[in-house]
Amino acid sequence: MTPAPSAEPPAVAVVGIGADGWDGLPAASRAALAQAEVLIGGPRQLELLPAGQCAGERVSWPSPLRPAVPGLLAAHAGRRVAVLASGDPMFHGIGRALTEELGAAALHVFPHPSSVSLACARLGWPVEDTEVVTLVGRPAARLAAALHDGRRVLVLSANADTPAEVAALLRERGFGPSRLRVLEQLGGAGESTHEGVAGTWSHAPGDALNVVAVECRRSPDAPRLGVVPGLPDTAYESDGQLTKRYVRAATLAALAPAPGELLWDVGGGSGSIAVEWLRAHPACRAVTIEKNPVRAERITRNAERLGVPGLRVVTGAAPDALAGLPTPDAVFIGGGLTAPGLLDAALAALPPGGRLVANTVTLESEALLTEYYRRHGGELVRLAVAQAVPVGGFTGWRQAMPVTQWSVTKSDQGPDPSRAQQAGVDQR
Repeated sequence: MTPAPSAEPPAVAVVGIGADGWDGLPAASRAALAQAEVLIGGPRQLELLPAGQCAGERVSWPSPLRPAVPGLLAAHAGRRVAVLASGDPMFHGIGRALTEELGAAALHVFPHPSSVSLACARLGWPVEDTEVVTLVGRPAARLAAALHDGRRVLVLSANADTPAEVAALLRERGFGPSRLRVLEQLGGAGESTHEGVAGTWSHAPGDALNVVAVECRRSPDAPRLGVVPGLPDTAYESDGQLTKRYVRAATLAALAPAPGELLWDVGGGSGSIAVEWLRAHPACRAVTIEKNPVRAERITRNAERLGVPGLRVVTGAAPDALAGLPTPDAVFIGGGLTAPGLLDAALAALPPGGRLVANTVTLESEALLTEYYRRHGGELVRLAVAQAVPVGGFTGWRQAMPVTQWSVTKSDQGPDPSRAQQAGVDQR
């Protein structure tokens, strides 16, 4: 008995292609392109395909690309579609958007060596020891978080102007002595390399298809910024509303950021908690809520300077400004604790397992945190920091205002009845 034909649509072929074009493709990739009824890609990629070998209808991606993906795929549903990608489609490529839209089972991916693999091969850099930062569709400020003395960084360029933007950012961040090499048309007949130093970079824009290799060298007078929480207070622009360095380090330890998690930073001040949450891992996300518009703008500047321009800043007063925000994995409250309903709103927004950390220096807010500690448990600690300062011809300690910190992990069982009962006993 002959089986019924499958009603499933043909898989979308996602074919990686390099600057070497058709000649550099393996047989399987060539076959997928030759059999396609529709070929979708950028104009440069489509031009690499010989008309005699690839007779399918050619469709260029519109701009912006991501919002157009669903409609373009729907317009050609049921046909054999091949999508072209630069290098490896699953490495900062169109493969991610297609997987999100169609699911992995609906795709047949044909990888090609990525620009990172080709660049490391030319430079003699181990791929696993090389930091990669993409500036395709992203601000150049993202590079700042990857700048550490002695590190090797590959920057995926957005266009021919990216190398100059990279050099300018390196100068501004105190990395002017860094060596730059711009690798153009990797793997193609027109491959070339330009090199120089960021502090004196003067090369004119070249080919739009390029990767920038950076060997980071920090100027002796530039501040050293580590990778763990507790950056120097001087790293931030501030009007004094700043969680100070040692308390900030303890606060981030209590918040315990993990890849992909979202933080609400309520009462952002200078934005230091949200900034260092984002610096913990590239996949971390954060929203900071600040009612003062001047401070909100300052938070944005601090985030850009420290390499996390993706920080979302909401100007408004909590708890009202929390409405409509995506569900957080953690909440930090650094200001406005006595605002009616704020703590309850923050706890209600958290899913089971979510963390809340609140800091205060006032007796009124400390009393509130003590009450919530009795109701919900967690940890209540006092953080005290003293610094050595000159006292005449001697040295003494100057005590900073102590900070009371409450941290709690939300239970899926609700408040502990025994704690609520004990709180009632204590209040009698």
